[in-house]
Amino acid sequence: MGEEPNDARPEPADRIPDGHAPNQDQDRHRSPAPPDPRVAPVPEAPPWAPVPPADRAPEPPGSPGAPTTPPPPAQPPATPTLAFGPPPQAPGQASGQPSGQAPGQPPGQQPGQASGQPSGQAPGQPFAHQPGQTPGQPFGQAAAHAPGQPPGDPSGAVPVGAGAAAASGYGFPQPGPATAPGYGPPPGYGPPGYGPPGYGPPPPAQPPGPANPAQAAAIALLNLSGLGLGYVLLRQWIGAALCWLATAALLVVALPADVDGVPVGVLVGYGVLLLAAAADGFRRGLRATLRVGAAVRRLALPLALVLLAVPAGGSLAYGAAREEAREEALLARLTVADERVKSGQGLLFDRAEPLYRLALATYQELGTKHAGSRAGKLVPARLDAYYAQLSAPYDKKDFCKAVAPLKHLRGLPGTVDKDLLGTRPAKTDEPLAESLYGCGTAALGVQTAEPPAEKSLNELLDTFPQSPQATRVEPAVREAIKTRSAAVDGGAVPCGTVVELRALRSSVDALPDATFAGASRETAAAVEKGDFACGTSQFRSKEFGDAATTMTQFAKDYPNSPKAAHARSIAIAAEIADEEPEAGKSLPPAKAPGGARMVMVVSNDGPGSVELLYTGPTTGKITLNACATCTKYPSSVFLDPKKVKACTGPASKYPKATLLLPAGNYHFLQKRAGTSTSTGGDTKISKTKIEPNYSYTNCLYVTSGF
Repeated sequence: MGEEPNDARPEPADRIPDGHAPNQDQDRHRSPAPPDPRVAPVPEAPPWAPVPPADRAPEPPGSPGAPTTPPPPAQPPATPTLAFGPPPQAPGQASGQPSGQAPGQPPGQQPGQASGQPSGQAPGQPFAHQPGQTPGQPFGQAAAHAPGQPPGDPSGAVPVGAGAAAASGYGFPQPGPATAPGYGPPPGYGPPGYGPPGYGPPPPAQPPGPANPAQAAAIALLNLSGLGLGYVLLRQWIGAALCWLATAALLVVALPADVDGVPVGVLVGYGVLLLAAAADGFRRGLRATLRVGAAVRRLALPLALVLLAVPAGGSLAYGAAREEAREEALLARLTVADERVKSGQGLLFDRAEPLYRLALATYQELGTKHAGSRAGKLVPARLDAYYAQLSAPYDKKDFCKAVAPLKHLRGLPGTVDKDLLGTRPAKTDEPLAESLYGCGTAALGVQTAEPPAEKSLNELLDTFPQSPQATRVEPAVREAIKTRSAAVDGGAVPCGTVVELRALRSSVDALPDATFAGASRETAAAVEKGDFACGTSQFRSKEFGDAATTMTQFAKDYPNSPKAAHARSIAIAAEIADEEPEAGKSLPPAKAPGGARMVMVVSNDGPGSVELLYTGPTTGKITLNACATCTKYPSSVFLDPKKVKACTGPASKYPKATLLLPAGNYHFLQKRAGTSTSTGGDTKISKTKIEPNYSYTNCLYVTSGF
């Protein structure tokens, strides 16, 4: 090309900075000339550069490839050493700035030199090779040897950066032997601005590359996975951290999975963030140059598509976890309902019914709204257990206690889904009818029965009128009447029987008249007989007060009864016997004896009216009006009562009554009413023997206590 190869020959004098040929002697004794600012310092050889053998003789002058000037004196072989870090700086030189380079100028660039343009090369000259460099030869390296020089001859080696290439500032400065061709790092090795001065300029800033939609889509999809891997690929750590924080926050909110799931606002916010990250990743990755290998770039898009399964799989896994949480919650609700049913066991139904209602509400919701769940599938078995528990009293023949729960079970179709209950309610008809019958008939004659017999029996007749139990009610009632009537006649406790008969009569009277009219009459007759038997039993048992009350009430309740007069006699005798037990040795006769009767005239010589009761061969009572002018007679311990002259005035003065009494011993009881001068309730007992063919007078008077 019109230029000599860049071999070992020295440069002409006009290429030397001072314009003079080198003088070896002068070079030995004088200081080196100051560096020409136009020429970059010769870089040192790197420690790994080979050193030519020192014992090789220089080629004679004139030989091909021999230098035209004397070679410099031989240098002792340099021992290779490893040096790290930048070379020493000249005073005032900026860190990383080559010597002789203006501040702010890129490393290895001469003043006025364009960026990336070698020193000594005209602007616009192709950046192909240096003068004397064979095309295809590595940049910054001279030809291997000069023409005619044996290959491998070090004498012809030109140090990197020598000659025209040296001015450009490329290569390492070499104080010793020149670096053999092809050795040393390529130009621009190491980070920009770091290393020996004059090493070379930094690589120019990469201009935006062409649009790469596939790359942008891969980065967007990587960000859409929620892992921020698109930002990692772009080295955008802040965006990646934001994606990680958002995903971590979502996991904190979502886990552990519960029935309610993640709030909608959180999901919407997270989705918006992922879409924003995907859009931002697409924008950044459209023209970005990724500092990763080609293999990674090729795998980015498939990896992004695969990683989309992360949120999808996470959603499915979370949905499964949430479904499991829902199942567990439903099972927990079922357990609570079971515990409520169990807690009602042993309680009266009225107290346990609220618990049963709550449990049924849970069963119905689980069995209808969540029928496909594990808890919903267990509801039919729970309903069977529910029916079995509430039917337990019927199984134990405790009919009265079984009525309420059986009615509850039979009425469930009104409150619980009929399809869920199936045929269970219909199976309670027979047990309920039997329980109503058993409870009603057992309560016949029981005054304190709860519920009373008529309530159960009427419900049976109304609810199941055609049932076998309904047809058995009337015979059962008549049998109860017959049994208790027989107990009145020969029973030891007729008063207890009459109480049962009264309760039985009350129940029968409340039953339908068309069916139980005859039974009602039978019951009334049995009660009348029982009342009289009760009074006589009390009299014989010396319970004179109770006997008097019973017989008095009997006479009032049954005034037309053939036994009414006898009952009054027994009541009078019982009242006298209550004051004088001797008068109650025997029941008064039902009929007065025949034969002669003696007259007894009774006069009232005292204030207030007086009632005279008597019992003996005959029993009765009379009442004498008050004597208006009569007063009390004085009395003292020294006054003989026989000396009291009562009823000595005109006969018309004293109210009188005449008794016709058969002969015999009589007990009298006078009961004087209270007045302003006497106390009500004053009683007096007396005893008299009535003999035949005599007439008697009886004067009733009152004495004072003084």
